Amino acid sequence: MDKKSSLPLYFQDLRVMVIDDQEYMRTVLASILLGLKISRVKEYADAAAAYAALGTFEPNLILTDWEMKPVDGLQLIRRIRTDTGSPNRFVPIVMVTGHNHVDKVMQARNAGANDFLIKPVSAKSVYLRIRSTLEHPRPFVRSEIYFGPDRRRREIGSPEKSADRRVTKATVVVAV
Repeated sequence: MDKKSSLPLYFQDLRVMVIDDQEYMRTVLASILLGLKISRVKEYADAAAAYAALGTFEPNLILTDWEMKPVDGLQLIRRIRTDTGSPNRFVPIVMVTGHNHVDKVMQARNAGANDFLIKPVSAKSVYLRIRSTLEHPRPFVRSEIYFGPDRRRREIGSPEKSADRRVTKATVVVAV
């Protein structure tokens, strides 16, 4: 960490994609990122344009809104994770939304979001979410119905110790 700013040094090397159909929110997020010394930020007003740019911009992180038209953030995440032509299925994605109900968090997680950030955002909340997402990555898993970061966040005992633990066929996938 840089002692002068107390920001992780790797922040200056990040490439972040901000996707939101509201210009004001894109500006707020971009300004926060700039304040965090993240200067390589690309803003997109719609999910389709952002997806098209994935191969050329190659972000280290995506911050996407949920409510957008014609393609919403949830559809974008699913496409990034499951489309065989996706340029980077492993890119960390944070869903940024005003929805704070647990069912919405579960939907984003089940689509393949790495994390969730509730609006209104603050510089501190964005900073903490970026650090958490990038410094504590979860392994990616592939099952018959899901591809994305492991959805389990807490340590769960072995099946012998926990009678209600679900056992499914899943493969851990390592990004290369």
